[in-house]
Amino acid sequence: MALRAAIIGTGADPDERDRTGYAMAYRHAPGYRRLDGVELVACADIVRENAEAFAETFDVPSRHVYEDYEEMLSGAEPDVVSVCVPPAIHADIVVDCAESGVPIAVHCEKPMATTWGDCRRMVEACDEADVQLTINHQRRFGAPFTRAKSLLDDGTVGELRRIEFGEVNLYDAGTHQFDLAGYYADWSPVEWVLAGADFSEANEWFGTRNENQGLAQWRTESGVHGLASTGEEPGTGSDFTGCYMRLLGADGAIEIGVEDGPALRYRTDDGGWTTVDTGEDVHGPNPGKLRLGLAKLVDRAPIGKGDRVTPTSFVDRAIEEVVGALREDRDPVIGGERSLYAAELPFASWESVRRRARVDLPLGIDDNPLQALVEDAESGAGSGETGDREANETGDLETNETGDVGR
Repeated sequence: MALRAAIIGTGADPDERDRTGYAMAYRHAPGYRRLDGVELVACADIVRENAEAFAETFDVPSRHVYEDYEEMLSGAEPDVVSVCVPPAIHADIVVDCAESGVPIAVHCEKPMATTWGDCRRMVEACDEADVQLTINHQRRFGAPFTRAKSLLDDGTVGELRRIEFGEVNLYDAGTHQFDLAGYYADWSPVEWVLAGADFSEANEWFGTRNENQGLAQWRTESGVHGLASTGEEPGTGSDFTGCYMRLLGADGAIEIGVEDGPALRYRTDDGGWTTVDTGEDVHGPNPGKLRLGLAKLVDRAPIGKGDRVTPTSFVDRAIEEVVGALREDRDPVIGGERSLYAAELPFASWESVRRRARVDLPLGIDDNPLQALVEDAESGAGSGETGDREANETGDLETNETGDVGR
């Protein structure tokens, strides 16, 4: 099954890995190029110079370089489209792609969307149009994470009791861990979420607000509890947990991404830590200089592609799953419906902050609670049924006479 691939949102300067415009398209493109029977035929970006630079890098025909993605859909007629724009416009573009009747698959960058309603809208539109939707939760394909699941499934540490993780935020970065939490808990539905968060300072990632520091708890129907610590200050996030993720079982523990330690290790109650070999995979393959040099030489040859001799990245593997699911007519493991699991939990955490209470799932809101809280704080408006938010001279949170939290 030959497939034509295209990318919406090329971005600029892939070496600028900051929180304003990191070009994920430059990671998606090699994933398509390395697969037999897949051709990268088009790209679109609202800044034409960015699209042209991307096209030159990946040999996209100049006639299929666009500023308007809708023109790209009709002009190039791709089968698979990667959406690599900022999260705030994911939903509109994914829905437009589904309703265009052109692509048969859409692979969208994470986080899914900036409101809970838009996340559901993306899935509904693709379901109605019979378009395969996937979200780029690429860490699911890394050896530290898959081997940790194998340890759980083998009963190495007994029945899973608790999942812990540390990250810089719950939404943009934390979506990976929430996705993995679902994976490790066998997608048992989450019953409730309880969270607290500080959002007193601007903290935007790719145009979307995140909390500065947070703490979230949740429980699944199967009885697995979760605990997440977020922040970038000392003592928060992964500095608090000491590792990327910790899986606590009835008979031991598994740790992934240990601070200053191995990518994966486990211990049982009657023994010490055992390190698990994950090869070149940590949070992504780490090819040596010899392989990278070989890749450059192959790229210069008329018959080769350098990305076929370097280790596959997690994004490469995610795209291989996108294409494989299409060809095998099966549900992809990072499909849109399943990705709602990870998308719901940050919004539920922020809704718990907004209500100042535990939130039962499924989540019955459409908006972004954190954004609403920020807007209320900036305008001095009340926070709905939970009471007014009042400003003091320092801008710190304080309790007013009614017992509500003020700002």
